Amino acid sequence: MIFTTKNKTTPYSRAAGKVLAVLFWVAVWQILYMIIRQEILIVSPARVMQRISELAVSGEFWTSALNSILHVLWGFFFGVAAGVLFAVLTSFSKALNDLFYPLLSMIKATPVVSFIILALVWIRSDHVPAFTAFLEVTPIVLGNVANGIAKTDCGLLQMARCYRFGVFRTVRRVYIPSVMPYFTAACTTGMGLAWKTAIAAEVLANTVLSIGGHIYDSKVYLETADLFAWTTVVILLSVILERMMVSLMKKIGKRYNVTL
Repeated sequence: MIFTTKNKTTPYSRAAGKVLAVLFWVAVWQILYMIIRQEILIVSPARVMQRISELAVSGEFWTSALNSILHVLWGFFFGVAAGVLFAVLTSFSKALNDLFYPLLSMIKATPVVSFIILALVWIRSDHVPAFTAFLEVTPIVLGNVANGIAKTDCGLLQMARCYRFGVFRTVRRVYIPSVMPYFTAACTTGMGLAWKTAIAAEVLANTVLSIGGHIYDSKVYLETADLFAWTTVVILLSVILERMMVSLMKKIGKRYNVTL
């Protein structure tokens, strides 16, 4: 008889593994800095942290960070709402699915930079980041939610009809638990993508008092330390918001007895 043991990982061991992975790449970053030794090309991790601490004491830093967060959240939440709405409509109407399919395919295939440049022609520059985030999030949510609706257990739907659940009860007891894992994946992926597209739009639009605007200024004036510092801020804020999103989705899932 062969006995096998499974390695059980605790939350603390997983957290320790992630911290070690981050420290490893920081060490690689430091080694590259020591090899190149040209701060116009790369700055040290210590210098980046020092620059962030210097920026963080100014009100402009927090105003810029808040403006960028609002750009991302506006685009994200409107994208989620539109994605869910279109997913429901196209899932239960073949005519609407055929109507919107070319438009959604075009949005997926078009490079983000094209949308940003076109948006700069159509709307005010300070609205461009939220608009581009909206365009990128909507197809992701639509596709995932529509997939979740399509994979809803037919047996459960038949049971709901037999017991005369009605529309609202069927949605709450059958469709939402089925769609929730797909919706969660769409939201976590969409949040990261919204950050990337919104910040890229801020850079190209040179949005005033925004993280992307400061990144643009850093590039123009060759302030590499500022460029690395603001990029690090983008990464940190993105990770924080994604964690908050996952936590929120888990709480919502518990209400419908869905483990995420």
